[in-house]
Order: sequence, then structure tokens, then C-alpha cells
Amino acid sequence: MDATVSTREAGETREAGGTGEAEPAHRTRGPLRTSKPPRTTEATEAAATSGTARTAPPRPGRSPALSTGAARAAARVGAFAVCQAALMVGAGLLLTGPARELWPVTAEVSAVEALEDARTSTLDALSTAVSALGDTTTVVGLTFLVCLALVLAPRLPRWREAVFLAAAVSLQAAVFVLITACVDRTRPDVERLDASPPTSSYTSGHTGAATALYAGLAVLVLSRVRAPWRKPVAALLLLVPLLVGLARLYRGMHHPTDVAGGLANGALSLFVVGRAVLDGHTWAARPPADAVDIAVDAAALDAAGRRSAPARKHATVIVIVNPTVTDTATRERLRLVLAQHGYGEALFVETTVQDPGGGRTAEALRAGAELVVVCGGDGTVRAVADALAGTGVPLVLVPCGTGNLLVRNLDLPLSPAEALAAGLTGEPRALDLGRIEGDGFPAVHFTAMAGAGLDAAMLEATSDRAKAALGWPAYVLAGVKGLRAPRMRLTVRLDGGPELHRTARMVLVANVGAVQAGAAPVPAARPDDGVLDLAVFDPRGVGGWLRAAGVLLGRGRGAGEGRAVEFHTFRRAELSFARPQPREVDGDPAGPGLRLAAEVRPGALTVMLPARER
Repeated sequence: MDATVSTREAGETREAGGTGEAEPAHRTRGPLRTSKPPRTTEATEAAATSGTARTAPPRPGRSPALSTGAARAAARVGAFAVCQAALMVGAGLLLTGPARELWPVTAEVSAVEALEDARTSTLDALSTAVSALGDTTTVVGLTFLVCLALVLAPRLPRWREAVFLAAAVSLQAAVFVLITACVDRTRPDVERLDASPPTSSYTSGHTGAATALYAGLAVLVLSRVRAPWRKPVAALLLLVPLLVGLARLYRGMHHPTDVAGGLANGALSLFVVGRAVLDGHTWAARPPADAVDIAVDAAALDAAGRRSAPARKHATVIVIVNPTVTDTATRERLRLVLAQHGYGEALFVETTVQDPGGGRTAEALRAGAELVVVCGGDGTVRAVADALAGTGVPLVLVPCGTGNLLVRNLDLPLSPAEALAAGLTGEPRALDLGRIEGDGFPAVHFTAMAGAGLDAAMLEATSDRAKAALGWPAYVLAGVKGLRAPRMRLTVRLDGGPELHRTARMVLVANVGAVQAGAAPVPAARPDDGVLDLAVFDPRGVGGWLRAAGVLLGRGRGAGEGRAVEFHTFRRAELSFARPQPREVDGDPAGPGLRLAAEVRPGALTVMLPARER
């Protein structure tokens, strides 16, 4: 590594996006104080009295490091809300247009009439009470009271939770109004037990509002309460929207698809707002603890024209940053966390299109790096891990991408600042790597998964713009297109054994088991078991796809030839395809080809993990 990659020059050199020059480390060194002493320090006095001070200390509130990313989160909520509205309106226009003569839409009238025939005075009274739980007055009033309690309760307050609930209910209502303005669907031709409002039958506003409120409360109970009664209470809360929907059907106010639309609208509102507001998200983040203390101290020291010299850690730390997924505010938060843990001289180095991280990591190792931090997605982690394989130099994982599969499987925080703090205070642990090669690309290491077929085609079809806007759901949308592709024919040889001839939609070679949204396509795969796992997906018909979905959701297991999903473990595998297939390695397309060969490298990567993970 040249002189510009020296940690001693971290404060004097600066990286210009993609030029390969180094970026300055944060000027504050040493660990943070957890208390808040008076700010009249020797440095601030010097800044106030010295005629050489160039500028007044900047206001720390203007630092991007102290930003929660609220503006970006709000923009994403707006973009997703537009997509949500378009999806719901499109479904409504489909129901009132091309699908109105198709089953099950044609059977809805019979279903509502059957409920009309089953009416009794007792059920009428009960449905009145249940339907009132989704009434506008009830939902608005309960939302206000709950949010007020969340904010004013002495031992809370929980502003994020209050914003989550209020915003979800509001978003559901806004989308509902737009839907009813765009979709004109008449209500069922039965005797209605309520006065017909002027809005369209599609969607059920009562059901949507109930879903946003009561399912939102269930989310808060499950995520914020640790008492043993939380699951029964959450189950009761989740039952309320279903009962409200049933009551609206019973009272003749909606078709079944109207109720389903209300459930979908409320659920989507919770997802969109929760993704932006609740902890553990990736759209917005809290600044690290004592960020204001660091920023004020740093401003005072810079204004004084000198640095303090508190105790600091001397390990040479290199931070490999993917600039396309790590914005300025995130970098500044990471600098503050590094300074908080005594690594104020850490050097930030950007990846480029030509060098996704492996080259800069190799330079850092030659320069004596003792700790490497990687900030990026699965592709950046793979490139850095490829360079670190077998070196024993520990790696700290900071998730900034779309998938972040290794981080998810290690149960690390998805917030970049929290993940960095967890790694800096953790202990080294040896993890396995996979090594894969094929016709058209050289041998490389991977940390999570590689494969061919549907998953690779899905990754190729997903644009960077879609990933930036939608996150991991962009992969799902792209994957729908790949379902039309024909099955592949392949030959598999495991650990030198006999050849296995299979057909498949996709094959996965896995070092970890889970992906996004809680799905686990290879549930038995572990990154420290000394073997890799092979999954062959070949669902046929509706039953096969249901069984495959059960495996993905952790509710089933396939085994043996002819099943929807087939699993094997191995140390070395050779896969040959009858015709070129799209391939991918850790989320990066590797181009079509006829062959893949993979083997495990046990304990080849050292990762810093919290002690509890051991």
C-alpha cells in the first residue's frame, strides 16, 4: 500500500469519490465520556481567546452525524405509499374489470347471501359491536389515546412507537380515500344493516383501519413487551381485524375481496411506516450514544487549532466503504462510534467499480492493518472476505446494503452504528468460507450463498435503482418474471461420489441458511459447521410450490429425489448444466455458464462477534 493508505496520514489526506485517495479520519481521538462535564475546557478557552482561531465552533446540530435520516426515511415512505396506492387501485380495477366474471369473484354474491340467510338478532347485535371497533370515531379515538399514553407515560416515553401507530393509521386512511375515488364498486345487492356511505365498496375502510390500529398494537406488544402474556394479547389484537371484516360481510356492506383489500391496505401501511420508524430498520437510524458530546468536543478542539491526546487504541484500523450504499451521514455516525471506542485514526477507503474492495483490503494488509471494517452489502463483504481468507485478521461487519445475509444469519444489528459498536466490543470467531469457480469466472470466496437458475436470474433482473428504492422486495418483484423460465437439467457430484441427475428451477450452494423476510431456503446451513449445503429446488404444480414455500418459511423439509426441495451437505461439489444457466455469487451475477465447482474452507474468515454469540 502506498503512503496515502497509511493511518498516520489519515487526518491529512482526503478521498475524492472513486479516485482511490484516502479520506480523513475523525479528528476526535480516544474514548467518549459518558458524563456531561462543563464545556469550559482548555481547548475551548484557547479558541475563545486566541487570535489565530479561524472560525467559531460549528453547531453540532448541523452535523450529518447527528442526523436521524428522517428526511430520507420520509422520502422512502412517500415513494412506498405511492406504490401501495397504485397496487391497491390496480387490484380494484382488476376486480371491477377483467376479473369480475372469473371465480372467485363470481362466487362472492353467494357468500354474502349465505351470511344474510344466517342472520339472527343475537348475531346482529354482536356484529354491531364488532363492526364498531373499526369505525372511524373508534379508531381515531383509540389511536389518539394510545399515542398520548406512549408519549406521556412517566416510565416510557416512546415517541417512535407513537409516530409508528399514528402514521400507519393515517397512511391507511389516505390510501383508502384515494382508492375509493379511483375504483367505483357497488355494494352487495342484499339487505344492509348499516347506512350505505358514499364511498365505494372496495376496499373495506373499517377493516383497513382496524388492521392498522390493532395489528399495529400487536407489533408494539410483541416487539416492546417482554412479559409472558404478550403473545396471547398480540394474538387477540390480530384477531380483531379479522372479526371486523367478518362483521362487515355479515352486515352486507362489502364483498369478501373488499375485506381482503382492507386487510392488505392496513398491513402494507404498517410495513411501510414500521420500516421507516421502528428500531432495527434501515431507513433511519439513531445517532450513537453521546454523539453530541463528541461533536462538541471535536468542534472545540478544531477551533483551538490543536488536538487533545487522551488514551487511544493503537490497532491499525482500515474501513472499507462502498460509497453507493453508505451516505455521508452514515459515515459520520461510524466515525463517531470509532472515536467512542478509541479508534479515532481509522482510515476510510472507498471501493470503486474496478475494485469492489478486495484490492484495497490487500493493500491494507500489506501496510499492516490489524482490523478491517467493511461497510457495504453482500458483494462488498464477499470481496473483502476474499482478500482476508486465511489471514486471521479480524473483520467487523457493518450492514449498509440490501441483503446483508451474513449479518442477518449472525444475528447482528442491522443498524450500521450499532453493528459497528457490537463488532468493536466483540471477540474474534472463525467462520467458514465457500470457494467457488466456474467457466467464465475465476475461483473466488463467498460468505453466504451462490447458485444458478431462478435466484440468479432474479438478481440479474433487479436494477440498482429498484434496490435503492424498494430494498429487498425489489428481488421478489423481479423473481416473478423468472417463473416462466424452463427447468434446468443438471448433474451433481458430491465429494467424489456417484453422479446425481436432476431437474430444477434453481440450485443454491449455501454457507448460511436464512435470507430476507425470515425465509430460510437452506435451513440447516451454518457458517461454522465445516461443511456447505446444497439445495435443489424443483417444485411441480400447486402442491410442489406450496411445499417449497413451506421450506422457505421453516415449516417443512424436502428430502430425496422427486421432492420439491432436496438437501445435501458436502465438502466439495461439482455441478454441470445441460445448457448455460444464469449464476450468482453472494448476490452478484456471475454470468451464464455450464459449470460450478464449490468447496468449503473451514474457519478461513475471522469475524468480530459479541461474546454472547460464542
